[in-house]
Parts: sequence; C-alpha cells; structure tokens
Amino acid sequence: MSASHETPAPSAPKPASGLLRLRIRPAAEGHVRSGHPWVYSDSIREENRPGRLGELAAIYDKKDRFLAMGLFDPDSPIRVRVLLAGKPEKIDAAWWRARLDRTLARRAGLFDAQTTGHRWINGESDGWPGLVLDRYDTTLVLKIYTAAWLPRIEELKSLLTNALSCERLVLRLSRNIQPLAEAQFQLRDGMVIHGSALNGVVIFQENGLRFEADALRGQKTGFFLDQRENRRQVESLARGREVLNAFSFSGGFSLYAARGGARAVTDLDISPHALAAARRNFALNQSVATVAACQHETVQADTFAWLERETARQFDLIVLDPPSLAKRELERERAVQAYGRLAALAIGRLRAGGILVAASCSAHVTAEEFFGAVRDAARRSRRRFEELQTTGHAPDHAASFREGEYLKCVYLRFH
Repeated sequence: MSASHETPAPSAPKPASGLLRLRIRPAAEGHVRSGHPWVYSDSIREENRPGRLGELAAIYDKKDRFLAMGLFDPDSPIRVRVLLAGKPEKIDAAWWRARLDRTLARRAGLFDAQTTGHRWINGESDGWPGLVLDRYDTTLVLKIYTAAWLPRIEELKSLLTNALSCERLVLRLSRNIQPLAEAQFQLRDGMVIHGSALNGVVIFQENGLRFEADALRGQKTGFFLDQRENRRQVESLARGREVLNAFSFSGGFSLYAARGGARAVTDLDISPHALAAARRNFALNQSVATVAACQHETVQADTFAWLERETARQFDLIVLDPPSLAKRELERERAVQAYGRLAALAIGRLRAGGILVAASCSAHVTAEEFFGAVRDAARRSRRRFEELQTTGHAPDHAASFREGEYLKCVYLRFH
C-alpha cells in the first residue's frame, strides 16, 4: 500500500468559547507525566467551560503549567484521551499527517507480499487513543472505541485513504457508542465509508496461508490478527502431531499446524459459525500439500465440558486460546482460577512429549498471574515438564501502557 499526503487531516472542532482548559488532581498529574493516555472524569477538578464531544482539551497542572492535550468526551468515564504530553504543539493537518507517517514507519519491513493482513494503527500505543486500523488485502477496517472520534470521521477517512491505497474503508464501532453514532452522526457499525461495497468476506494472506475475514460483522475487525506470531510458532512444533485447537474460532492455529505437518487437527468451539469458517479456511488452502493431507475435524461443544467429558481423547499438542475470561477487574480472581482449571484439563489430555500452548487475552489478568496459574497447574499434574518460552504482543500490536498489555502465551512440554 502506497503513501501520499494531500488532503486535510483531522482538526479540532471550533470550540464554543476559546480553548477548553482542564486542571486535574495531583495523582492524575503524575499519571499523565508518566505517559498514561487516559484522564478519568473523577480526576478533573476544574474546567473553564463545558466541553463538547471530540474537541481538543488542554490539561494544566496546579501551577498552571501545560501537561497534555487530548480528545474530550463529556459522557465517558475516560474523559480525555491524551494525544500529546509534555510540551504544547499545534495540532493541525500537518501534525496529524506527521503522526500517521511515524505510525506507518513503525511497520516498515515487517510484512512482505505473503502477508496482506496486519494492523496499521494500534490505538493508544501508537498515539491514536481509542482507534485501530487493520488491513485485509485491499480492504481497510477502521474501528472506533470512543465517541470522541465520531465528529472527525470524514477527516479521518480523507487522511487514511490518501495515505494508504485501498479498495474500501469499513467503519466498525464499539457496541457502547453505536446508538450515539447512529442518532447524531448517521454512522453504523459495518458501514463502507469509502470505496466499493462489500458483499461477504474478504480473503487475505498471512504468511502465505489464505484466510477469510468478516470485516462487516466479525469479532474485532473481522479476524484475530494479534496471534500471527504464535500461529507461526505452533506451525514449527506441529510435525507428526495430533493437535487440538480449543476455542478455535475460525481455525487459524489449526491451519498453521496442518501446514507444519500435523497428521490430524481438531477444532473445538461452541460456535457453529466459527467452525463453519474454519472449514472454509481449510478449503481455501487445499493447494498446500500438507494441509490437504491433514485430517481436519470440527467439534461444537463447550471446551471446559468437552475436556472433562472426553477423557479417552489424547493429543500431542493442545492450543488454549479462550476469549477474555476477565472483562472487568472484579472478574480477575475468578478468571485466574479458570485459566488454571483449563490448563489442568488440557494437561490431562496430553500424551508423553506433548506440548501445551496456553494464551490469555484478558487485560485485567497480568502476565505474572496468568503464567503462574498455568505453571501451578503443570506442577499439580505431577508430570515432568519444561517451559519452552513465553511470548507477548506481535510487533504491529505493541503495547505502551499497562491496560494495553493484554496478550500473553506460554509453551510447556510434558514428559
């Protein structure tokens, strides 16, 4: 995708009465100075006037020194999404274009023609708080997680489509902002806001394998691009093995395992739609000899219940990649216990020499807590094991603040 910069970029809506100025509490000042990208509503102690959705807010400390500038949302607990901190800068079209240039430059050299699906913008960690941009071949998917971006959609569209050549740009909206987006801005989740209409799924490549992405209605932006590096690692471990892919979604880990020479793979998921997508993805890759030779089975069931029930089934490699088990902080402790229980069930289904690949995408569960739960389950099994490696975020999904650090994975071999 080529780059050029000719059209205006997002600029602040004209404020009702001068720049919106906020002062925040001392603890919040420290967080902003340390680089945290969020300012919560209860951290604001003074504002010079009511702020409007999407306008720029300047944040000052108690001594009236500039701290940061960010996007304001009067109705969100996260009241300001920080764009810059430290020294003030003029945020205009040139500023936005320069920020996009730097964001795209971070991906330079990461992908070749064999990978046409990846992340271009990763939210706060790239300086675009509450916004991600993913590529699926010639389709770009822009997902918005905060209403503060809604007044700027037209400017974003111009900026992105002039910087990145594409056939279309699809807008995806977080569920919590969808009613406001439609009522005030006539924007709907799954709208094609630039380019040709999209009927059905998009086909893209990842390391030479072909996958479908449901860019209009699928989870996230249509596919789980963040597990690309772990899928490659599973491929390197799969030769000659019988593989179970639990919480398989559309079969990404299984397809990589099949290309890596697995003799059989089983996709296990509670969703019949996910399993149907897995079968279609295998069909897309039948020209790969090892994929065509691999026995592919799909099982629709709850993973916890199936692992408890199917005690006779044994595997040489098991992948555990569940959806987030802790979507709120209050669920953290129970989630850690569930990860441990899940790992214990899987370990009981591994043959001698078998490998467990256990992943978590729960931001509220730390890497230390997750790895600890899996290691504890391994020790309780009384089987000898070795830890092969742990992994985190892929380069195009790098995280720069604690709440953004969600992905972690551990590899254990059992004897």
